[in-house]
Amino acid sequence: MSRKTYKKEVMGETWYTTDYPHIVFEDSPAGRLKKEVWEASIEEIDKILEEYELPRESELGKAGCYIQNTPRHIAMAKRRKNDVVLIPIGTTENHGMHNPSGLDTYMVTQICEGVRRYTAKKGFEVSLALPPLNYGGHPYHHVAMPGTYMVTEEVVRETLIYMMLGLWDDGYRKFILVNNHGHKWMLESAVQEFFKRYQLPAIVSELEWHRAIREFWIPIDEPDSLTTHFVHADEAETAVANFLFGDMVDMSVCVDSQPVSVALKKHYDTSVDSYGRPHTWSEGEGQNLIERWGTPEGVVGYPSRGDAYKAKRPIAAICKYITLMIEDMLENYPAGTAPVEGFTTRPASEVAGCFKEPLSEGWVSVHELPKRGIFNH
Repeated sequence: MSRKTYKKEVMGETWYTTDYPHIVFEDSPAGRLKKEVWEASIEEIDKILEEYELPRESELGKAGCYIQNTPRHIAMAKRRKNDVVLIPIGTTENHGMHNPSGLDTYMVTQICEGVRRYTAKKGFEVSLALPPLNYGGHPYHHVAMPGTYMVTEEVVRETLIYMMLGLWDDGYRKFILVNNHGHKWMLESAVQEFFKRYQLPAIVSELEWHRAIREFWIPIDEPDSLTTHFVHADEAETAVANFLFGDMVDMSVCVDSQPVSVALKKHYDTSVDSYGRPHTWSEGEGQNLIERWGTPEGVVGYPSRGDAYKAKRPIAAICKYITLMIEDMLENYPAGTAPVEGFTTRPASEVAGCFKEPLSEGWVSVHELPKRGIFNH
């Protein structure tokens, strides 16, 4: 077997198949991008990562990297060229004794930081917002697990809604919520409620970055491939951690562990839906023991196999995909614009003042707009 792809026409649509039945690429901008990364040589992957300057130390505290640590006049100048904001979303969660509990946050922020560096070099630097959720929502099976700090779904949803409202009032019109944690349904709820409650012209996408490039987590017969499917704190996540922030990982205490399934075995999929099974992992509870009893190690899989080089291709793929999203948004709606007519019940005249530069003559804050619809309480 190899990384070759085969072009096929099916019912008027073009697809690129591979020697692996679960790996198929659509003939679309996203599909072709992933196909190119999937086919790339190891040397070409290294070159992509070099363009994004990964790995590199965290820039959470580095001046000029996030909206909140950039002088305001500079942040505003960046926004006038590119009003897309990457909102990295992590959590505090037990990922085994060998990993830090902030793994999700460090992972997603460093990916976003790589995209910021790349877009800056290309002349359209994307803005980053500091992570709004260092303590995220969790599924039921995480209860009573030491090292996992849980907040309610309402806190997650409302935090994100008001953060997006603040960004919108500050002139940003396009948000990508880059998620690194298993509370997907809460983020989707926040996006829907934001639009229903305020009916503001914006483009908002909730991106499950692991799922977006699910093809790269599927084990194949290649030297840089994973050997197991992506689950939790396993080979995949440990490989990414070792690649991005290996100094925070201690493999000397790493242990492997498998979940205890009591019903519906193999009905539920892995974390990135790589099998195409009837249910995603979050669509039920009760079929597996909760972590406290089933996997007290905080691990589901084989983190002992998590060599850093196995993370290179997935990280290259997601950086290029996020860049594609930014380019697509700006191509259709340049900085300072957003879809209005037909996208909200608000007339264009009602929000026209909001599109002026904040605090300039004629500018209107979102807090001055009339309420609209039955969901605005």
